[in-house]
Amino acid sequence: MHETVAVNPWVALAYLVAGVCFILALRGLSSPVSSRQGNRYGMIGMAIAVVTTLVTHGTGLIEIAIAIGIGAAIGIVTARRIKMTDMPQLVAAFHSLVGLAAVLVGWAAYLNPEAFGIAEAGEIFLQSRVEMGLGVAIGAITFSGSVIAFAKLNGNMSGKPILLPARHVINLGTLAAILGLTGYFLTDQSLWVFAVITILSFAIGFLLIIPIGGADMPVVVSMLNSYSGWAAAAMGFTLHNSAMIITGALVGSSGAILSYIMCNAMNRSFISVIAGGFGASDAGGGGAAKVDRPWKRGSADDAAFLMQQAEQVIIVPGYGMAVAQAQHVLREMTDKLKEHGVKVKFAIHPVAGRMPGHMNVLLAEANVPYDEVFELEDINSEFAQTDVAFIIGANDVVNPAAKTDKGSPIYGMPVFDVEKAKTVLFIKRSMGGVGYAGVDNDVFYMDNTMMLLADAKKMVEDIVKGLG
Repeated sequence: MHETVAVNPWVALAYLVAGVCFILALRGLSSPVSSRQGNRYGMIGMAIAVVTTLVTHGTGLIEIAIAIGIGAAIGIVTARRIKMTDMPQLVAAFHSLVGLAAVLVGWAAYLNPEAFGIAEAGEIFLQSRVEMGLGVAIGAITFSGSVIAFAKLNGNMSGKPILLPARHVINLGTLAAILGLTGYFLTDQSLWVFAVITILSFAIGFLLIIPIGGADMPVVVSMLNSYSGWAAAAMGFTLHNSAMIITGALVGSSGAILSYIMCNAMNRSFISVIAGGFGASDAGGGGAAKVDRPWKRGSADDAAFLMQQAEQVIIVPGYGMAVAQAQHVLREMTDKLKEHGVKVKFAIHPVAGRMPGHMNVLLAEANVPYDEVFELEDINSEFAQTDVAFIIGANDVVNPAAKTDKGSPIYGMPVFDVEKAKTVLFIKRSMGGVGYAGVDNDVFYMDNTMMLLADAKKMVEDIVKGLG
């Protein structure tokens, strides 16, 4: 039997305080207004957990200090150099490291179980085998899946779904083999069993993510965040560390809830996404932009005049704004409009950008007031009473095909009703491109739409000049 591990009551109390801090951190991060305080709670909780763990494990402190120093140096340099547009792939990279850490801890526990207190006479306890098997499997899936997500977000791989022949059979067969071998591991702790579980888990992580297209990447990032939490929780059981269990469970459950919310926002099936694009069409979706249709082109001066005469302007930002790093000059434009008595609001779609909250982070970086930023359900009804809808770098989230075209890959996804505004100003690099989903947008060709074809930052700078 697994002997009960004695826990110092002060250690348990410290981990409890750390857990409370993590819960307060999640609560704080639920709103931009309280997000800074939430981050502080998270840092305090993690500091308490790390210091407590180091104090109670007096061996190897020099090696641990060296490892922390190296990791801190890499983290500081990366954080200072990273561009806001590269944050989604950075998050994916972080998730991969959490998954790999879980795999390495699992293998360390397998190779030296007595040091972890999970074996007797070389025989690993049954519950520890379950924890190790699940932890390594989830960690490996998180690692390889996050690597693929990073490659897609970073442009190293195509953002289009890569649909392998018989992928559903391969995926289900691989998952069944992992579960079967994990069960067999309870009766036979042979090296080959544990190694095959690890290898198959690395493989299925790869197979689950490559069929998912760029339009679903925000959900994938959130889902992988959840996986990394469950992997950490499983390793917490192996290490007898309640702080890891609490933290991992919080990350895993909150990530799963966020993924579910985002799937609803995109009208995607949660099961199909976590199963690796299970319902994706082999034929693919979307087509080339219909550039032969008539459309109206405008200038920065035209846009400045129209917005200057407006009572209300609603700005819809997307990933194109992030790529152009146009958030600061956009804030300058809104200040100019306010000076002319124009009411300005920002409309944020739940999946705008390439990670959850991407647009909120960029606008906060530009010091856009929180009370001017609205979610889809809170502002969508206002477009019909709005003089100008100003779209900068967004596409799929304003595409009416989601409401009208049942054959469209974005059909059913809630979108902004920008076409109901009196005038639509649409900033786009060229008429030849389409959004992540590869679907042409009828808004481009509507009578009330004026296309502003240019780099987003350059166009907004010219509009600011036009506003005087």
